[in-house]
Amino acid sequence: MEFAKFTGKTLEEALNLASDSKEVPVEELVYTITEEKAGLFGLKKSVEIEAYCWKDISDFIADYVQQYFDNADLDGETEVSREDDNFYRVMVNTNANALLIGKGGRTLQSFNRLVQAAASAAFKKRVRLLIDVNGYKEDRYEKVCRMAMRVARDVRRTHVDAVLPPMPADERKAVHNALSDMDYISTKSKGEGAGRQLQILYTPGKVSD
Repeated sequence: MEFAKFTGKTLEEALNLASDSKEVPVEELVYTITEEKAGLFGLKKSVEIEAYCWKDISDFIADYVQQYFDNADLDGETEVSREDDNFYRVMVNTNANALLIGKGGRTLQSFNRLVQAAASAAFKKRVRLLIDVNGYKEDRYEKVCRMAMRVARDVRRTHVDAVLPPMPADERKAVHNALSDMDYISTKSKGEGAGRQLQILYTPGKVSD
């Protein structure tokens, strides 16, 4: 992927040009010096950089998803928001729920990995993102957390640890957060890849403040 180039007499000037163009602080730019010239007797020096920012990543994700819709002849709207330095939430509204989500959300998981890999390759850094189709993920979090709460109460009552069915990382995180303040209960992931599971452990002495 080609990034926008900016040239200044100094690196600072080139960065300021990029900052003005992208309307973000210099601190939010990721840049590479592509050319540095020193003129005769130190005159007419110039520095050329390639630069991008989080807005470029957001635009890339939105365009990539939209291109998928266009190629598959599907209707859909995409909204991308940045939640921290390197995590993007992708909200998709479409009438093709079943096609994009798939059985048990497996098609959506695969699509999420595809878009994440494409963005990471384009920007040569690990880009984390989560795609949600018509609120499916929020509904899913609510369901798995309710189930985990029931299991956790049984673990606390019987003092017998339990293991939840395999689930993707974002769902494990939702369950972990939901149970983090529960007295005598802790959680731990185990396993590899698609088979990774969450353990709910009876933990004597763990009492929330």
